[in-house]
Amino acid sequence: MADKLHFSLVSPARELFSGEVDHVIAPGTEGEFGVLANHAPFMTTLKNGIVRVLEGDSVTMRIFVRGGFADVTPDGLTILAEEARDLDGIKTEEITSELEATLLKMQALDKDDTSRATLQAHYDYLESLRAALAH
Repeated sequence: MADKLHFSLVSPARELFSGEVDHVIAPGTEGEFGVLANHAPFMTTLKNGIVRVLEGDSVTMRIFVRGGFADVTPDGLTILAEEARDLDGIKTEEITSELEATLLKMQALDKDDTSRATLQAHYDYLESLRAALAH
């Protein structure tokens, strides 16, 4: 039996996954990267994108992350995401509704309101998430 990689993905809200897998592909800020068991240690930042978990050649899980860090150690791979959502079960209509609600909140704000930047970042994240669902 081939070695397995211990993989954990956590966000501030909760741990989305922890277990043994064959391969993980993640969206690094310097390019997409893959991690297998016994990978050399490194740490990198993540950009918005899809983390794919593979068993053999099959993708078994797709998790959309909004930024964060990936840390590969002799013990495995840990991803600390700013925000993460399992793409299984998310409907495009839900994201579209959330986009519309966020846009309405932004439009209701005074142009100098400091919360506008936070809402804009969330809106951009939702647009990236909706695009990921289309693929």
